[in-house]
Amino acid sequence: MIAKNSKIGFVVAGLLLGILMAAMDNTIVAAAMGTIVSDLGGFDKIVWVTSSYMVATMAGTPIFGKLSDMYGRKRFFMFGMLVFLLGSVLCGTAQTIEQLSIYRAIQGIGGGALMPIAFTVVFDIFPPEKRGKISGLFGAVFGISSIFGPLLGAYITEYINWHWIFYINLPIGVVALAFISFFYHESLAKSKQKIDWWGAATLVTAVVSLMFALELGGQHYAWNSAVIIGLFSAFAILFAVFLYVETKAAEPILSFSMFRKRLFAASNAVALFYGATFIVATIYIPIFVQGVFGGSATHSGLILMPMMIGSVFGSQIGGFLTTRTSYRNIMIFSGICFLLGIFLLSTLSTEVARSTLTVYMIITGFGVGFNFSVLSMAAIHNFDMRQRGSATSTLTFMRSLGMTLGITIFGIIQRNLFTNGLGKEFAGAGGAPPIDIGDPRDMLSPDKRALIPPELLDKITELLSSSIAQTFMWALITAGLAFFFIFTMTGERVQTAAKQLSTAAKRQ
Repeated sequence: MIAKNSKIGFVVAGLLLGILMAAMDNTIVAAAMGTIVSDLGGFDKIVWVTSSYMVATMAGTPIFGKLSDMYGRKRFFMFGMLVFLLGSVLCGTAQTIEQLSIYRAIQGIGGGALMPIAFTVVFDIFPPEKRGKISGLFGAVFGISSIFGPLLGAYITEYINWHWIFYINLPIGVVALAFISFFYHESLAKSKQKIDWWGAATLVTAVVSLMFALELGGQHYAWNSAVIIGLFSAFAILFAVFLYVETKAAEPILSFSMFRKRLFAASNAVALFYGATFIVATIYIPIFVQGVFGGSATHSGLILMPMMIGSVFGSQIGGFLTTRTSYRNIMIFSGICFLLGIFLLSTLSTEVARSTLTVYMIITGFGVGFNFSVLSMAAIHNFDMRQRGSATSTLTFMRSLGMTLGITIFGIIQRNLFTNGLGKEFAGAGGAPPIDIGDPRDMLSPDKRALIPPELLDKITELLSSSIAQTFMWALITAGLAFFFIFTMTGERVQTAAKQLSTAAKRQ
């Protein structure tokens, strides 16, 4: 699939805008969630708003990746964009939390097509020697979205209206659609394949069961309750069925044969654990900043800029190096920086200086930036055009799964650390502070913060700081697992056209 026109810049711009929207949407909504719930009500159903989008995205990603291999990238990228924009309009009109959750699922279906297909198109239209640079640019946009999203969401909610966090997608999406529609032309050799609907259904329901078991356990239901045990059991059974179905499917959603390629399997494992770890930093650094330094959610989002800048540089450098050394060597350097950044974040305390935190974030962002560009290239290295969509979508799926599980698992860890700390600190007062602080994020709002006596605020701030630092300490486990799987990658690297010809000539 090679673009036939000279307007490649417009195609790249359209793809970048699509990635920006899909990747940033969940973080924008997270920043506005407090306002949305206070407006629509339904706090007990808040988990559905985020989960419905992420589950729909994960479900759509491998399916659209497969469809794009079969019938072409352009039509399914545009379809995904239209569905995403439709979901955005509906979300802006939601009157209840249930409506918003359904509309977010529609958005997620569209998002599942945008990211994997965009990355695949890059590999289709650019020769190997240029893919590193472009992948670095795409990876930078993905990194920016993870950090810029909360800032933009907080700003729009505070100064405009939460409905506009969805409506803002419309002008961006229309421009992206126009660029792809008019300037991207592909030549396609269609291949008739079957869609693995059973595999998709069992995988999605398994993931949904696991997510809700983790989200609801310990809060709405006891861990040993019938509901939670039933959800975990459903996950185990459905996942076992999924694995069985995949061994029988003619064209499986997640092809086990692809995982026989060591570089592909290792890249997916690294993406899974990078996603699970990095999401901790994007969520808990703003909370730490609000708790220790004070200020609004918008101001706390600004301090993430150093991590954004670090991730952009890391992604660009990673893409640049892919023609000069192996994917594994690049990711080893990335893993060292990433581990160092997470370790430094685990030392946070109420005495930390802003400048020190800024350095920690730059190191963390720089380390994680490499994975956005390098792993995308490593995943498709051993596959031809017919399988690139599936390879890219699988990597995107694994990264999204890691982020989803990371949000849930580390959220439980931080919440328990904070709650247990409160219980010990105020054991003489019945295990609770003299006033109801609710969720720590609510407690750190300027209005509610002002109501807390200074001596009590100091204690609560110390407990919050400690719980976040310990959560980063736990995150070293997933960062360490990512580093371990980097060493299982093979020593392959991007081969430019000139090097490929030279190698072929030597063999003759």
